[in-house]
Amino acid sequence: MKLKLINLHKAFGANKILNGISLDVNQGEMICLIGASGSGKSTLLRCINLLEPVDDGEIWLDGEEIGDPALDPQPVRQKIGIVFQSFNLFPHMTAEENVMLAPRRIFKKSRDALRPQVEALFDRFGLLDRMQHYPDQLSGGQQQRVAIVRALAMNPEIMLFDEITSALDPELVGEVLEVLKSLKDDGMTMILATHEMAFARDVADRVCFLDKGRILEQGIPEQIFSNPKEERTRDFLARVLREH
Repeated sequence: MKLKLINLHKAFGANKILNGISLDVNQGEMICLIGASGSGKSTLLRCINLLEPVDDGEIWLDGEEIGDPALDPQPVRQKIGIVFQSFNLFPHMTAEENVMLAPRRIFKKSRDALRPQVEALFDRFGLLDRMQHYPDQLSGGQQQRVAIVRALAMNPEIMLFDEITSALDPELVGEVLEVLKSLKDDGMTMILATHEMAFARDVADRVCFLDKGRILEQGIPEQIFSNPKEERTRDFLARVLREH
């Protein structure tokens, strides 16, 4: 078992965001989180990455409880990478410099020592000829792929993706989803918050439907999309699939 969430609660003031979420994530599994905006998907990912402290509950990684606010989050974030819908690239740095920044600081490695691994990542995702480009010289899809490369350069065990295609033009979505498919083929453990229902149906190992801070229903994609048990799940899918 890689990751175990037990009864997570999180509120901002009187607004309850997570309301008792428990989830086991297995090695090499891709889990897609679906649900309406405000259902808790993004906050859940931020809590797993320790960007937000939980109010109650436990987060276990490799047999160690990591949810304690007194813990140094940095070693955990080396194991759990996260990519957001906004690319968060430094505009004054080239794509290569953006990717190398964290490994150079954390692992104390030189550019020359990092270059073979970094070049291999850029090459794998079709960006080798873009390494010396600045973010404003890249398309949205290319910037998002650079953001994924930046996270992978830390050699994480688990990757979290928070609506990473929602800021992209429709024609650029496919190239980013292809990256996720290739990571799944590699056996990367992943949790995605996504509105891409066709992708979740075709690629995920498990789909979790979140509603009001709870996992209302979870199962294999075929069960969730073809025969959901909960009326709320049926209503959500009917609305979302009709819009698409």
